[in-house]
Amino acid sequence: MILNAFNLQGKVALITGCNTGLGQGMAVGLAQAGCDVVGVNRSGARDTPALVEAAGRRFVNIDADLMDSSAIPQVVEKAVAAFGRIDILINNAGIIRRQDAIEFSEQNWDDVMNVNSKTVFFMSQAVARQFISQGGGGKIINIASMLSFQGGIRVPSYTASKSAVMGLTRLMANEWAAHNINVNAIAPGYMATNNTEQLRNDEDRSQEILSRIPAGRWGVPQDLMGPIVFLASSASDYVNGYTLAVDGGWLAR
Repeated sequence: MILNAFNLQGKVALITGCNTGLGQGMAVGLAQAGCDVVGVNRSGARDTPALVEAAGRRFVNIDADLMDSSAIPQVVEKAVAAFGRIDILINNAGIIRRQDAIEFSEQNWDDVMNVNSKTVFFMSQAVARQFISQGGGGKIINIASMLSFQGGIRVPSYTASKSAVMGLTRLMANEWAAHNINVNAIAPGYMATNNTEQLRNDEDRSQEILSRIPAGRWGVPQDLMGPIVFLASSASDYVNGYTLAVDGGWLAR
């Protein structure tokens, strides 16, 4: 039965930045499909553990500041110690800084690039090594953005970092497919999360955005549950190096 290909029963997913928003929605979606979840968060997991456990799965939180990639080896070690293995990595943690490009600071550049691209690569590298040592391959899913495709306004380092995510997804897919590791990305559209609060509070800008989305609404975390389960499951075993837009039709407009 084809639905069995989407079953993640017994799998372990490591997801960064899952205490709220899209990360929380993806964690719950993976749990509903059968995954135990290791969450990596800078400020605790909030109510995500209860939501995962309500789906009948286990949740372990690891506190780590992913601004510093030196935390990564210990994160992977703790995840393996908790559940014995890792099968799926979701690189969701990310930050944004808004400032006119003409005034944009080096600190704002470095902070965003460190979390959104450098940590994504080195976390993927560490988990890929774990996949190879375990045998049997694994799934890596990066979280890209509409600004992986477009330039945006007032977010130069975010645009650069998310463009890098799409390129790194292709690079890692090329190199690691021989190890049965699938590397793909999801590019969420305009979602109702903390990152877009400033935009949504600007009535004119919010209306401008909504007028371009064929679906006529901001996305919500539940909109990523189906795509994340697909890319994490054996249903996507022949999908590699692809960035899937989940955008209500924004890019098609």
